[in-house]
Parts: sequence; C-alpha cells; structure tokens
Amino acid sequence: METVEIPGQLQPYWAELACGFPRVAEVFPDCMRVALSSLSAGGVAAYIEHARFLGKMGRGAEPILIFLEVWPDVAGEAGEDALPDIMEFIRRMYKSPNGKAIIPFLESLLATARRLHSREQLSDYLAIALDLMERTTGSIHGIHQTFPSPGLPEMFRQVPALLSRLSLGGLKNWVDYGVRYYSDHPDRQIDYFSLQSADSLAVLQRERHGTLLVDNERKLDMYLRGLWRDEDLLIPYSSGFDELRQPIPYYDKLGIRLPDVYSDAHGIAGIDRYRAALAHIVGHRRWTTAIFADNMSPFQRMAAEFIEDSRVEYLAIREYPGLRHIFMALHPVPGEDACDPEKESGVRHRLTMLSRAILDSGHPYKNPHIIEFAQRFHDLMRQGDSNTREMADLAISFVAKIRRQSDQLAKTHFKDTVIDYRDDNRQMWKFIEEGDEEEAFDEERKIEPGEGIKGLPPRHYHEWDYNTRSYRPDWVSVYEALHPQGNAADIDRLLAKHASLAKRLKKMLDLLKPQNKVRIRYQEEGSELDLDVALRSLIDYKSGAMPDPRINMSHRNDGRNIAVMILLDLSESLNEKAAGCDQTILELSQEAVSLLAWAIEKLGDPFAIAGFHSNTRHDVRFLHIKGYSEHWDDEVKGRLAAMEASYSTRMGAAMRHAAHYLEKQQADKKLMLVITDGEPADIDSKDGRILIEDARQAVKELDQQGIYSYCINLDPKADEYVADIFGGQYTIIDRVESLPERLPQLFISLTK
Repeated sequence: METVEIPGQLQPYWAELACGFPRVAEVFPDCMRVALSSLSAGGVAAYIEHARFLGKMGRGAEPILIFLEVWPDVAGEAGEDALPDIMEFIRRMYKSPNGKAIIPFLESLLATARRLHSREQLSDYLAIALDLMERTTGSIHGIHQTFPSPGLPEMFRQVPALLSRLSLGGLKNWVDYGVRYYSDHPDRQIDYFSLQSADSLAVLQRERHGTLLVDNERKLDMYLRGLWRDEDLLIPYSSGFDELRQPIPYYDKLGIRLPDVYSDAHGIAGIDRYRAALAHIVGHRRWTTAIFADNMSPFQRMAAEFIEDSRVEYLAIREYPGLRHIFMALHPVPGEDACDPEKESGVRHRLTMLSRAILDSGHPYKNPHIIEFAQRFHDLMRQGDSNTREMADLAISFVAKIRRQSDQLAKTHFKDTVIDYRDDNRQMWKFIEEGDEEEAFDEERKIEPGEGIKGLPPRHYHEWDYNTRSYRPDWVSVYEALHPQGNAADIDRLLAKHASLAKRLKKMLDLLKPQNKVRIRYQEEGSELDLDVALRSLIDYKSGAMPDPRINMSHRNDGRNIAVMILLDLSESLNEKAAGCDQTILELSQEAVSLLAWAIEKLGDPFAIAGFHSNTRHDVRFLHIKGYSEHWDDEVKGRLAAMEASYSTRMGAAMRHAAHYLEKQQADKKLMLVITDGEPADIDSKDGRILIEDARQAVKELDQQGIYSYCINLDPKADEYVADIFGGQYTIIDRVESLPERLPQLFISLTK
C-alpha cells in the first residue's frame, strides 16, 4: 500500500494521534476536516486524545476508525460533553473481560445518539449497558474462570432496533428481565439479547407502549410551525430513571425538553399530550415576560407560576378552542376536602383548585376564595389579556388571603396536584443577583470554532446483511469530493477519434429530440376545430349522411422528461488491459462516457457523472465528475480526463449515495446507469455474497424511490452474479473494445 501523505496543516494533529495504522492514515484527513469544521477547539483536542487511546488498546484499527468517522456526528446529536461518559464506559469494558464488545458499541453509537439526541439520555443508556455488563460478567455455574458478558455485544447489535420500539424506561425493563432469568445461562442469554428467543420478543412487546417522541418529531415540528408559527429543537429526556424527582418539560436556548415517551392517559392519546405540552410552552414564549423573583417568597413564586400557567392556557384555548378538551382532560380535579389541614401543607392543593376553576367554568368548588380569585382573574383578562406582573400581584394577594398555619408543615399534599404537561417555569424569572439556583439559562453557549478547513462530512449509509436479513445501521462511510482536474483537450481528441461514430449517433439523436407539440386529430372534444374533418362532416350532413362528430383536435407536448445518473466503477481492475486491445479498460471507459455525455447533452436530458471506489466500509469515495447544474464543458471534460482507478467496489453504498442526488431531480423518469467491470467486493468483506446481496437490496431501494437502475457490465464472467443484483436490467459487453460504440446505443435504446 502506498504511503499516504498527510496535508501540512493537519500534520500536528496526525503527530499527536501517533497512529501507525495505514488504514487510519487513508481517512484521517477527511475525518479531521469534518472535526475541525464541526467541533470546538476543546472538542478537537478531546477528539484526538481519545482517538489515540482507542488506537493503542490493542484491538486493531477498527475502534479508532469507527470513532474518527462517527464522533463528529454523535457530538452533533448528543453534544461534545457526552464524550467523557462514553470514554469512561469504553475504559470500563477495556479493563474487564468485555473488550470484544467495544467495536459493536462504537458501531451502534451513531444510531443510538440519533434516537436519544441528548447527553442526559445517552448517560441513562450507558447506565443500562453498564448494569448489564456488571451483572452478567463473572463466574458461571461455579467455574472460577471469569467470563465476558455474553449478552452485552448482542444488545449493542440490536440497540438501534430496540430504541426504535422502546423508551429508555422500557429498554431498562427489557434488560432487567434478561439479566434476572438468564445471567447463569450464556447460550440462552445470547438468544435473549439478540432477539432470537420467544420470551425476549414477548417482553419487548410488553414494554412497547406509548408514543415515542423520536418517531413523531417531524409531526410535532409541523404542529409548532403551522399552528404556532414557532420552531425549536425538540430534545427528549427519560422519565424512567429519576424516581424521586421526576423531570418535567422545560425550554432554554438549546431547545424544548420533553419526555421521550407519553402513554395515552385520561382518554387523551400520547401525541395529543405532546401537543398540550408544546402549546403550553409556546404560550409562555409568546405571552410571558420574565419578572424579578428576588423579593418573593417560595409560596408567592409557586402561586405566580400556577396563575401564569393558567393565563397562557386560557389564551391558547381562546386562539385554538380545540385545546380545551385536551387541557381539561389532563388537568387534575383535586377534591375540595382531600387535604387534611392538621397533617399536611395545602398550598399546592388550593393553587391546583384555583387553576382548575380559572379554566373550567363548570368546576365543583364552593370555597369562596377560589371563586373570588377565579373571578378576579377573568376580570383582568377582560381588560386586555393582562400580563405576567399582574398575575404575580394576583398570586401574592391569593397567598396572603388563604394562608394557614399548617402551610408550614413539612408534609405537602400532592394528590391530584401534578399537572404533568406544564413546564418548570424557569424562563418566567430573572434575578438581580445570581446564586446557585439562579442559573442563567438564557446565556449563549460559548463555543470556540475550530480552524476552518473546508470539507464535506461523510454520509453514513446502512448495509444489508443477508445472514440476519436486517440492516447494519450507519455501517458505511461515504466521502464525496469533486474529481481533480485534468486536460480537457484529451477528451476532445477522443471525440475526434470517434467522429464517424458521432455522425451516426447524431442521426439517431435527431429522431429522439423532443418535439414541442404533436397534433391529435379526430377528437369529439378538443382545443381547436379540425377544419378538414369539420368540412367533410358538413358535406355529409348536407347530403343526408351521418356526419362524423370527431371534428375537434387537441395537442400534447411530446417532450422527454428523463434525468440520468452515470455511475462509474473506478476500482483497481480498470487499470488492466482489455482483452485483444492495447488500451486499458479505464481508457475505453473514458471514451465511452465521453461519447455518451456528448449524446445526452445533445438530447438536452439533465445528467450527472460520478465515480466511486472503496477501501473498506470506512472509506468509500464518491467523486463528482459532472453535476446536474453543469454543462458538458471544458471543466467537466477536464475531470473526466483525470480519471484514475484504485481500490475496491462497494457498489451498494455508492448507488445509495448517487440516488441521494438523482431522486431530487424533477423528472418523470429517473435512470441510473452503473458501469462496472466486476462484482461488488471489498477487502474487509470475507463473505463473497454479502456485498452482492447488499447491492441487490440497494437496487430494490432505488426501485421504491422510482429510480430505474441498469448495469453495463464489462466482466465476461458477469453471468454468475449480475442477474442476482439487477434482475433483467443489465447488458454484458464481452468485447470491451466495443464499449465506446455500444454504450451510447444502449442509452438511446433505453430512453427512446
């Protein structure tokens, strides 16, 4: 393998990484550019430091490769401050017999972060994994040798699927069941945590309840934008871990924090509970103005929060009356005599009754203070919606009038006083002097940008595993770039070489060129009168014969509406000489694609050209030669002239990435032409079928996207595999030297 040269500006980072793996050197420049553009200066330093540790663990190149690729994206999902927790967990695995679980953990990390979004949830997830590791690592059946946890790596392999169905609380319960019943049975533990056993699936189904925020984020985002003209990042937290102090919704500069799951409650669906929480929070953002809290007692602050909460819900209901049903179903109705004043503090109890009385004109309460202050609230609202300061003054008056000696008791009455869709009101307050409890939630985050080096981040694609009949999530990293420039005159010389072929093609192309309008005659209804037919019908009518009623004509546009993606396999085998020819397969491919591009440009079809090769799943290169917005000009010809071939053929990932661009084209027909000289293969794939099956799955995915894929294969032995991938959508060209002539003709026959 050739020595990879690290760019000068990245040399200090490479030296600090102190890594001797050639595979890491291949991808390090691209990974580093992504890190510098997306991480803070401190985040970049931590990135290098922890990557160096992973490279020196003695587990080969895989851990450091995976970490370098996925961490910038994981940091974007969960935040840079999640890294210490992750690395601490990796160190715990490294120091235990569970070192083999590190790679599955890192492989699942990005998919996990995308489901969990925040550092808090990621920490809860790590706590579940650590508990599983500690409870299942050790002696089995009295044998004194220490064994690694059989279930830990299996859970990491399944965790993307698990988190798509369960909240973190549900995942914790699922893990607890497996540990409790199978900690002493390694084989059955593997079956359980790999979702192979019946009871594993049964417990999964039992814990699968409620509405997951991550699955409804787009719907709720549209709700915020469409109804409230508001938008913000929705960040889930788990309510299944802090049983003493249940977290509640809130918002700050980072986004809106909501529970990761809402079950149906009181006849209200989980999705509507999310809508109620968002309506309440948006009401605060729209109508609440922060007031000073320094001179108010805790009771006064609590009362102000209750009444201000009622005000924003009152205004929200007035704007969208349908919210009344949801709020009233979720708002508790505490019994008027439920609180024992001799034993409990009843401030929360009376404030909840007041809140209910404000929103519900049919409330059951007889307490004169509740009735009086509910009326005073409505009087203020009739005077012009009032404001937060007036609500605070009303709250102070209420606390002064209802105060009892028992309100100082340590035991507080909580039954039917928790309104769980309301936020914690942290944005309602501001402080003259900040203390420990007065954190400045509105302060902007201070992130020092890293050195700006332009570079596109890798796109991660799943890969089909035919053995398990499931996807490996975020398995392949695709790096894209513009192909380097060469000499455009080289392509012009190739076109001149095939001048006679170009003349023959031009005649065929002229027949395919779209006509603006085509006349459709003999129509009973149409846009114009067809005079010839109309006169003939008039003569028939005058002579007593039955006239032809089809005297109109219409027109249709006879235009082509095709978008094309030409995807070139640029693997090492293209450097071989074609059989019976002095040219390499790469040179013949250049000639063929040049003629094809010239032909498509003549037709006016939008098209793009890209090449690909791969060096393991960590390093799939996608090289743009021509984009849809570019014309067939010297710049594009220069890129085509500079084509080089190297490495391997991970076809499925390249097809998925090409489809990412082709599916965005506005066309009735979308054609992807894949030009290759061999079967899908890569050096890290020991199973010869796995990449063939993945490419086959990619063809199915493209078909579902409305993209027709067609393979031009230059391998004489392609009959053994090409039909498995493309079905009947392929042509094998045994005589490679005929490619320049055959390729444009094939395109014309496919699109005529």
